[in-house]
Amino acid sequence: MKIYNTMSKTKEEFVPLEEGKVKMYVCGPTVYNYIHIGNARPMIVFDTVRRYFEYKGYNVNYVSNFTDVDDKIIKKAIEEGVTADEISRRYIEECKKDMEGMNVKPATKNPLATEEICGMVDMIQTLIDKGYAYEKNGTVYYRTRKFKDYGKLSHKNLDDLQSGGRALLVTGEDEKEDPLDFVLWKPKKEGEPAWQSPWSEGRPGWHIECSEMSKKYLGEQIDIHAGGEDLIFPHHENEIAQSEAANGKEFARYWMHNGFLNIDNRKMSKSLGNFFTVREIGEKYDLQVLRFFMLSAHYRSPLNFSAELMEAAKNGLERIITAADNLKFLMESAGTEAITEEEMQKYEASARFAAGFEKAMDDDFNTADAIAAVFEYVKFINTNTGTDNSKEYLEKLYSRLAELTDVLGIIIDRKEEMLDADIEALIEERQAARKEKNFARADAIREELLEKGIILEDTREGVKWKRA
Repeated sequence: MKIYNTMSKTKEEFVPLEEGKVKMYVCGPTVYNYIHIGNARPMIVFDTVRRYFEYKGYNVNYVSNFTDVDDKIIKKAIEEGVTADEISRRYIEECKKDMEGMNVKPATKNPLATEEICGMVDMIQTLIDKGYAYEKNGTVYYRTRKFKDYGKLSHKNLDDLQSGGRALLVTGEDEKEDPLDFVLWKPKKEGEPAWQSPWSEGRPGWHIECSEMSKKYLGEQIDIHAGGEDLIFPHHENEIAQSEAANGKEFARYWMHNGFLNIDNRKMSKSLGNFFTVREIGEKYDLQVLRFFMLSAHYRSPLNFSAELMEAAKNGLERIITAADNLKFLMESAGTEAITEEEMQKYEASARFAAGFEKAMDDDFNTADAIAAVFEYVKFINTNTGTDNSKEYLEKLYSRLAELTDVLGIIIDRKEEMLDADIEALIEERQAARKEKNFARADAIREELLEKGIILEDTREGVKWKRA
């Protein structure tokens, strides 16, 4: 199995630190609002990487954090007149709902930054003791130039950074020994959440959070560190500097980064009006379609999101689910149980599609080619099954299809459609709950309907509904 390592800019054979085990850390979202589809790409991509390792028999320890203390969270809390903790907890729950909709497996551990402050303080103290960090007026800075390998991941040169603008420069410029030094701990401002430390009452810098959480839950060395390519610099570069200086060993063996997501060939931004949350997409499509779309291109390639491409993904997914439906129908009505010799030969011949799937995934997780292998297999199923086949043969074909699609996180069991009368009854119950100001029940009904592919729209004329 080969992985493209951002560090070496080459594909490298995967060799785990410990045989049969994979230690994997993926940077998670900052939880101040609903996650957007840019957040969804690394979630789906690296969940699929994890699933493939498990398919190959590895025991995967998969850690992905939630950044639950941040300037954006504090700003949102002030706007709403609530605590930062209330904002982060609300949106962690909403994020988990979206992840479930995209069939992203729960991580082995989802650490919260606010619950790991003590470890961060300890790591910062270690860096001070080793001469890699220093304190000025309650702020602790990292001595970037002291770490001789700084820039090895992003392939940036420190002198170029010094002269090439102010990307790394932060407030408190006059306090720093060097303009390129970055913050490990900052004193609190009025109205901000804060924790005690030897230097000041305050909070950690963003970069130290991941260094500490990775160390606590995976150890000082890990196999894979992953995230979006926007995190390569400065976040992952700074993580390396912190972790390797504190622990005295290589931090991660392989660095994986997914490409950017564009909307109609333009960068996603609120100012352009092309900013979509996963929740908004879920109102138009089953989130399985979003997942299938995300896997239709290689994870390192830039990916363009558009209505046309989502429709193509919906149609492609439908082809696979329809093949699964047909197999189930044939299984129910199969006249004979035992597989015949001719059927066994056909089934064994179909192993080439699984081999093609594995070849694609072994080549830096090429999900686009893996999906092409699944489509070839679907074509084989459609042309080599009928009412005269044995149940065992059909079950074997179905089992292989389920196994391959499960690696991609694609669910091939079609959701049972609700009857119109049942939908109308739930809408009436929701309306009654809203009149009684029982908004929790009203929201629960909306969620229940959405899970079953029913989208509600509240209009002046009343509630309208449609099937996704």
